[in-house]
Amino acid sequence: MSMPDQMKRPRILSEVLSLADFETLAQKRLPRPIFGYVAGACEDGQSLKANRDVFMDYEFTTRVLIDVSKRNTDVTLFGQTFAAPFGMAPMGITAMSAYRGDLVFAQAAQAANIPMIMSGSSLIPMEEIAQAAPSSWFQAYLPAKQDQIDALIDRVAAAGFKTLVITVDTPVAANRENNIRTGFSTPLRPSLRLAWDGVTHPRWLFGTFLKTIAKHGMPHFENSFATRGAPIMSKSVMRDFSTRGHLSWEHVKLIRSRWKGPMVIKGILNPADAALCRQYGMDGIIVSNHGGRQIDGAAAPLRVLPRILEQFKDGPVMMDSGIRRGSDAVKALALGASAVFIGRPFNYAAAVAGRAGVDHAIDIMQQEIARNMGMMGLTRIAELNPECLVSVH
Repeated sequence: MSMPDQMKRPRILSEVLSLADFETLAQKRLPRPIFGYVAGACEDGQSLKANRDVFMDYEFTTRVLIDVSKRNTDVTLFGQTFAAPFGMAPMGITAMSAYRGDLVFAQAAQAANIPMIMSGSSLIPMEEIAQAAPSSWFQAYLPAKQDQIDALIDRVAAAGFKTLVITVDTPVAANRENNIRTGFSTPLRPSLRLAWDGVTHPRWLFGTFLKTIAKHGMPHFENSFATRGAPIMSKSVMRDFSTRGHLSWEHVKLIRSRWKGPMVIKGILNPADAALCRQYGMDGIIVSNHGGRQIDGAAAPLRVLPRILEQFKDGPVMMDSGIRRGSDAVKALALGASAVFIGRPFNYAAAVAGRAGVDHAIDIMQQEIARNMGMMGLTRIAELNPECLVSVH
C-alpha cells in the first residue's frame, strides 16, 4: 500500500486485524434491523454454527525447508485468471448497509481482480454494476413464470454479464425468526421503532440512508425481474415474493438453452443434484447452505464437498458459507474446491468504512492465504490437496 493510500485509510481500520473484527464494529454502526438481517440465520442457528465448527475437523500437515519465497495465489475460473481463490458471495440489499454497497463491492473486487457475484435482491440496477465492473457475475432468483424468467435472463445478458449464477435453495420462504425479533421486513415498514433505530445510529442515517435518498431517491428492488420491483421502505406496498416451489430442472434446461455464457448452480448439498448439474450442462457449482439462512440443520458445505466433487468434474466446484479466515479457504481448497466465496464479512467491512473497509478485508484474506501457504511449504494453489490435511474425527 502506498503512502497516500495509507493516509486516506480511515483510522478505525487500524483496529481491524481479522474479518471477525468488522462484525463487532458493524453491529455498533448499523441499526438493529439492518444488522439483524445481515447477521441472522434461520430458527436456532444450528447450520450457521456448523458452518464455522466444521473447519475445526481438519488440521494442516505442514511441509518444511521448501523455498516459498515466491508464492502465487492465482486461480482460473471459466477462462479468467483471478489474483486470489476467494470472491464475494451475492448479498441482498447491501446498499442499506453501506452507501451504494453493490457498487462498492464490484469496484473493490474489480481492482483486486477477484470474482464478485451481484445479488438478484440488490437495490442498484444491474446495468450500473456491469458497466462499472465488467468482470462481475450475476446471481438470479428465478421468477415464477417462464416469460418472466426469459425476460430476466435476457436483461442480464443485455447488461453485459458473462457469468450467470442461479440460486436454487429457496423453494419456499425460510423461517427467519431473527428478522421478526429485530424488526426487519421487506419492504421496511415505517414505525416509531424504526425511526428510533435510525436516529440512534446517525452515521448510518446520514452517511447511508439519507444520502441515498438525496442522491438516488428511494431504493427499490431493481433486479428480481426484468422490471423494477418494490421500494425498500413502504407502509403499503408488498414485495413480490413469487413462489418458487414449482420450479424444476426443466426450467434450468430452458435457461441453459437461452444463456450463452458460463452458468453456475448455487445451493447444491446433495451429490445427486451435482450429477444433475452435469446432466443439464452446468459449467460450475457452488456448494452452499445459504449461510445457514434457509433450512436449519442443513449440512455444512465443507462436509459434503468431497462427495459433490465425485459427481461433478465438468467445471469448477466452488463453496460458500462459513469462510472467515484464510485458513478456512485453504482447507476448502485442499478438499477440492476451486474457489470460495465470502458474504457477511464484506458486508460488515463496507458498513464500517465503505470502499476502504472492503479493500482492507480483501487484503486481510489475501495475506492470510499467502501466509498459510508459506507455512505449509506451498507455492501454488494447485499444490493443495487432501494430503495437506488430517481429519481429527
